Amino acid sequence: MFHLDVSADTCPMTFVRTRLQLDRMAAGEVLEVRYRGEEPRRNLARSLTEQGHAILEEAQGGDGAGLIRVRKAG
Repeated sequence: MFHLDVSADTCPMTFVRTRLQLDRMAAGEVLEVRYRGEEPRRNLARSLTEQGHAILEEAQGGDGAGLIRVRKAG
């Protein structure tokens, strides 16, 4: 599993950095992305799904932090 922390970034960089990491990975590998804020919470999973990737898990913390686990499309 790969890990990426984009919690210091704002949209659209949260998606850009996530997409760049996925581009370096093989099909079927899993990426865990940590983020912070409302905009990535709303947009990151939607954008990844539109790209054909599978969202395995989404979790939210009370402090605005979140986590998405995504399997790269093959």
